Amino acid sequence: MATHLKNLSKTGIAASKEFKSLKVAIIVSEWNNDITYAMMNGAVDLLTSKGVKEKNIEVHKVPGAFELPLGAQLCASDKKIDAVITLGCVIQGETRHFEFICNACAQGILSVSLSYNTPVAFGVLTTENHRQAKERSGGKLGNKGIEAAETVLKMFLLKKNRI
Repeated sequence: MATHLKNLSKTGIAASKEFKSLKVAIIVSEWNNDITYAMMNGAVDLLTSKGVKEKNIEVHKVPGAFELPLGAQLCASDKKIDAVITLGCVIQGETRHFEFICNACAQGILSVSLSYNTPVAFGVLTTENHRQAKERSGGKLGNKGIEAAETVLKMFLLKKNRI
């Protein structure tokens, strides 16, 4: 969501009493953890500031971005979980491995959301270098973790009001 010279992590969603009972699972990749943990902290801060109780936020770590879909599926299949946030960071290397991981991760996370009818946010950075990742994990271009947390809150409200 962040674009050149623009920080889109400034949230517009209001705190709500509807979020007090919301249970959110955050699946975070340990690979590039200086980036992913900064996004995780941003997500937790946003959720609690909008009314989600800290005890209702589960954090689960997985080895890398490729494992995010299974982590999301394990949590989405739990009826006690209302929404899932996936956080990862894949940085372009010299081989096509980047493409395979990014595609598998995106398709897998999408599949979980649709299969379980559960809000699942895609908070996975796919950058050319470490600097770009830092700029999007709390730097001048915002924090993708904050954006992912806002996404699940909005989708939770949509689901709640549509059912």
